[in-house]
Order: sequence, then C-alpha cells, then structure tokens
Amino acid sequence: MTAVELKHPVGEVELTVSGMTCASCVARVERKLNRLDGVTATVNLPLESAHVVLSAEVTDQDLVGAVESAGYGARVTRRRATNGAGEPRADGEGGGAHEPGAEYRGEDLLRRLRISAALTVPVLVLSMVPALSFPGSEWVVAALALPVVAWGAWPFHTAAARAARHASSTMDTLVSIGVIAATLWSLWVLVADTLRPAEADMGPGLYFEVGAVVTTFLLAGRYAEHRSRRRAGDALRALLSLGAKDAERVALGPDGAPLRLPDGGWRTAAVPVAALRVGDVFAVRPGGTVATDGTVVEGSSALDTSLVTGEPVPVDVTSGDDVVGGTVSTSGHLLVRATRVGEDTMLARIGRLVAQAQTGKAPVARLADRISAVFVPVVLALAVLTLAGWLALTGDAEAAFTAAVAVLIIACPCALGLATPTAILVGTGRGAQLGVLIRGPEILESTRRVDTVVLDKTGTVTEGRMRVVDVWGAPEVLRYAAAVESLSEHPIAQAIAAAGQAAPDQDTEPPLEVTGFTAHAGGGVEGLVRSAHAGLAPGGALNTRRVLVGRPDWLAQQGVTVPDEVRSAVGQQEQAGATAVAVAWNGTAGGVIALRDPAKPTSARAVAELRELGLRPYLLTGDSAGAARVAARAVGIPDADVIARVLPADKAAVVARLQAEGRTVAMVGDGVNDAAALATADLGLAMGTGTDVAIEASDITLVRGDLRAAASAVRLSRKTLRIIKQNLFWAFAYNVAAIPLAAAGLLSPMIAGGAMAASSVLVVTNSLRLRRAQ
Repeated sequence: MTAVELKHPVGEVELTVSGMTCASCVARVERKLNRLDGVTATVNLPLESAHVVLSAEVTDQDLVGAVESAGYGARVTRRRATNGAGEPRADGEGGGAHEPGAEYRGEDLLRRLRISAALTVPVLVLSMVPALSFPGSEWVVAALALPVVAWGAWPFHTAAARAARHASSTMDTLVSIGVIAATLWSLWVLVADTLRPAEADMGPGLYFEVGAVVTTFLLAGRYAEHRSRRRAGDALRALLSLGAKDAERVALGPDGAPLRLPDGGWRTAAVPVAALRVGDVFAVRPGGTVATDGTVVEGSSALDTSLVTGEPVPVDVTSGDDVVGGTVSTSGHLLVRATRVGEDTMLARIGRLVAQAQTGKAPVARLADRISAVFVPVVLALAVLTLAGWLALTGDAEAAFTAAVAVLIIACPCALGLATPTAILVGTGRGAQLGVLIRGPEILESTRRVDTVVLDKTGTVTEGRMRVVDVWGAPEVLRYAAAVESLSEHPIAQAIAAAGQAAPDQDTEPPLEVTGFTAHAGGGVEGLVRSAHAGLAPGGALNTRRVLVGRPDWLAQQGVTVPDEVRSAVGQQEQAGATAVAVAWNGTAGGVIALRDPAKPTSARAVAELRELGLRPYLLTGDSAGAARVAARAVGIPDADVIARVLPADKAAVVARLQAEGRTVAMVGDGVNDAAALATADLGLAMGTGTDVAIEASDITLVRGDLRAAASAVRLSRKTLRIIKQNLFWAFAYNVAAIPLAAAGLLSPMIAGGAMAASSVLVVTNSLRLRRAQ
C-alpha cells in the first residue's frame, strides 16, 4: 500500500477472532488478512480482535473467509466507512464493545478447571504417595486422569488440530503433544504391566499425573489470563459505557423552536440515543447525562465533565456553549441542540482511538511476533533432538521420554505472546482514564527518544482568552468601559465586561444604562451611559455621559482629548506585551485598561514536570515578543527559548529546524495553525480543547485542557514501554534458561507445566501495575 492509501482509507473494520491462544496464532491470522488486496490488519491476542484498515472495497465475507482459512473463527463487529479522506460516512455501521463469546469462554474455562482440579488431586496423591496405593490403583489413576487429559485439555487439542490442518503449529501444539505423549506412554506401560502381572508397578514409568497436573495448571493459567484480560480492558469498557442510553427529545415547531406545554414545560418524548439526529433538540434535567454532543440553546447548569475530561471542577454552561455527550448536569435544566451523533461524538472518537491503540502493535511487539512464528517448530525439533540424544547417550527410554516431554511443555510461548499486548492494553486504558489518548502503540517508542518539547502559547500554555490584568486612571474607568463593552461581542469587549461584573463595587454602585451604542471596526466602541433612574441633571438635562473605549489615535479622531500620560500608559503596556485600550468620557481620556491572555494556573507546574522528564521546553507563538516573554517567564521558560512572531505557515518550519539541529521534537498545540507542526514533529500532542484538525494531526490527544497532561502522557508512555521490555526480557529469559534445564532432565514435566503457567500469569500481573500509573 502506498502512503496515500494508508493516509486516506476507504474504511475500517473491527473483527472478533476466536480460537487464538498465542503469538503464533496472531502471526498466522495477520498473514492471511494482509494477503488480501487493500487490507492492512493488526491482530491483538488479549482483545481477541483484529483492526483492519481498507484502502479498497473488501467485503465482510472476504475478511471472515481469510481468518477462517487460517483455522480460526471471525465475526465483523464494526464497519466504519469513510469518504476517502479519513472522514466518517453516513453508511458506517455501529458495533458493540462487549462480546458475549468472551464471557462464554471464561465460564467454559472455569468449568473445565474446576472439574479437572477435582479429578487431578486424587491422581496426584495416589501417584506421589506410594503408601496410599492399593491393588488396581493404577487403573483408578488412569480412569481419573483420562477425562482430564481428554475433556479438560480439549481446548488445547482442538487448537493444535486446527493448526495442523493448516500445516502450522502453535503453543497449543506443544501442550497437546506433551499431554498426549505422556498419557499414551502411560497407557502403554499400564497395559504392558497388566499383561505381565508380576512386573506390575506404579513406578516412574507411569505419567498419568503429568498429563493431569499439566492440564490443570495450564487451565488455571489460561483462566487467570482471561480474567486479567478482562480487567485490562475495564477502562475502555467503562469509557464506552459512559454515554446515555436514552434521550428526552423535544418536539419542535414549524420555526424550529422547542414547543412548550401550557405549564411552561417542554413537549418531550423518550427515545433511544441512537434515534437522535443532528439538529434535534433534547432536554437534560438535573442529574441527567447529556445524550450527545451539542450546543445549549436554553438554560444553564454546571456540568460534571470528570468522566470524559478528568477535570474535577464542574464547568458552567449556558446558552451558546458547547457540551459533550456523557457529561452530567449537576444542577439546572438544559435544552441542547445535537451537533454530533453516533460515531462522530467525542466519546465515540475517544473510544475509537483507545481501541485502535490497543489493537495495534509497537515495533518491539512485532519482533516478538516474528520470533514466536518460528519458535514452535524450533521447540519441536529440540524435543526430538532431546529424545534422540538421551537414547543415544544413555539408552534410557524412560528418561529420554521424560526430558522430551518437559522440553515441549516448558517452552510454550504464552508469556512471549502476552508480553506486549497486555501492557499496551492496560497502558492505553489507563491513559483514557487520565485524559490521555495514545493514537497507536508505535507512539510509545517515540516518547522514549524525545528531548525537546515545543509549546504553542495561546490556548496551550495560556488560557486562550483575554483577561483584564491592570486598570490605570480614575475609579470609574472600568465601570464605564464595562457598561459600553457589554453590548459588544468582541473578545476584548467580553473580557472587559466580565471584569466589570467581577469588580468589588459592582453590587454597591447603581446599575448603568447604555443607549446609542455604536461599534467602529478597527477603532473602538462608544455609547451614552447613565445611571438607571438617575433622572435629570441640574438644569434639566439628562444625566448622561458619552463614553468611548478604543485606541488613543481613534479617540483623537473622534474629537477626544488624549493626555500624554494616557498615551504613555498605553505605550508601556504594549511594550510589555499587553493589549491596552483607553477610556474617555466627557471629551477626555481618563484611564487605561490592560488585557492579557494569562498563563493557565497549572502551566508552570507542567513545564517543571516536562523538565524533570529530561525535556527542554520552547515557547512558540505568533504573538509579539513582549507578550511571549511575559507568558514564558510566568511558566519558567527562559527568554532564549522563546520563538515569537511566527506565522502559522512557519510553525512547521521551526519544528523542522530544531530537528535539523539533531533534536527529537514533541509539539503541543491546539489550533488549526498548529496542525502542520504537530504532523511534522516526531511526537505531536494536541489539546483536546482545541480544533478537530489539530487533534487529527497529532499522535496523542490530551482530553483535558491542562498542560500537565502532556507530562502525564510522556510518563505513561515511557512506563508502558518499560513494562513491555520487562515482560519480553522475562519471557525470553525464562525460555532460554528453562529449555536447557528440561533437556538436561533437571525439570519434570509436571514442574515444567506449573512453571510455564506461572510465567504467563507473571507477565500479565506485571502489566497490570500500569493501572496505578499517574
């Protein structure tokens, strides 16, 4: 496939794959799927799933047929069509996050484990304690062991047979051959001894307990793996279950306005969330869950967004504010007009990103897959060589057989197959809980190499909106300016109006009325201001003032006198990087208001955490050098690492220049103008509060608007990679050390089976430590 095809898929398909037990199974299914034209598939063992990206039209039947031709079962659970540019198309089908088959497999394993354990205990006791043996006890042992090695081990036998039909082998091949060999050998010896009663003996020639104990140990290990996998996927399942199941859709009139009942309420009908369409209006009552992404059209409330964004403090919303499906209204009633439904909602996109990341593979995982693909044939060859070597050197058939079976059992690559996917599964799930969405497991490798982080200023380091930081002049400066600016929609006007509302004297002064409001594009605003119910001034004139707010030059053009001290104050503020406006009334400018985009309260701590991780932060902005330096100093970035007055088109060039200097660069941004830089960087991190374009161009999405999430993302990624390496080391070291011991006759098959099962549980348990990552 070409890079263009990979970048612009025509569809994505999710499949559940049944019957896989090890990394060899994964490799075979991937090979079969990837042989189809236009298919790029990644198969995940713990999730028992396959994620398929299509660059050409491929039917569900073709995909299922490819999996079945490898000897496994498959079912399509989700097909998401795109328009060729990676965007969802209306004909995409939905899919479920839960598979009943997984529950059934867990119940089946537990049932087999319980019955096998109950039968194995007497087998073990009678075989290992000679004092308890009695005439014919060997037949009792055989009768108890045969159901275990046949019915109990049936999942291993069927998997091995399925692989054999396709001329391949898996870890179950080793288990099945070992168990069958031990049992058949024991039956042969038992029958031979029965035919020669004088020589009948429950001696070392019988290995019924080996087959039974190994089967029970492996069933216990397989069930523990299954439970661990379910626990590892809890974060994703919890995330996908956050959304509301039902919605209270509001009836609309011919004009599109909500219809009200005579008592003032809304005319509503309960519908499934899946029935909502873009443009529908739905109600959210106190304590209710927002059904889907939308915009508030009426009402106000404080939304608990912690389940989606991780923010503990409720967010106040009112008419015109955007809301996210899955958040909970803690107080007031809301009417919300749906803007995104189904697969397009933020919650669905988060779930899709997490699921795709868990299905994918890190480069280190693919190395393990390649090794596992040849591992089983090599082990079979080693078992044969062990058997032949012992026979040639000692002539002892019993010892030769024991050593060969131990090699088969100890070498099962369970731990190797689980080493990487379980760590990725737990790590990405934990990331979703922390508000960190890792697009793919290959990103884990990138975080290890990054040494430089470039931070966009506006909306990333700073709040992304103006706030009043200083007022100079007469006491009424802010009060008059706020009254006039309250009628304007300009961001600076809204900041001044908000500051006026929050002023300490707001509740003690009489309210102001504004008439004759006029906005002058590029200049400022003006209006007639008077105190409410102020009446007439002495002489019979209305007690009003003409108030103007704007740049000094514009005020002068309006016939206002601008004193030198006012011009000087404006100049000083602008030199320091602030935005400043002058306020005039009664024909003279009497004060100055300075505004800035302040740093977020958490940004300084975030920069410190990035430094602790060994990263050098740079501040990148298109703003003035003065404003950039003020923001940088507020968060602890030196002036030398500030890059200001950068045009949007040049941000990517700055990242490329740093890369040319030998740096491995991470970029954190939130706007459309950051998208190219995010894509250019070695690691792109987009603030989830930013634009869709930035998020799509990034490698990691930080759901929270908190820069500290960037440090959390790097820490989590590095820890996940570290856990993967630990798992792989122990899995490899285990086999490297254990196979020679088994071949040398130092491990019995029974001990080998227990150790092999324990190694898989150890790897999964180590991965589960990521659930506590911060």
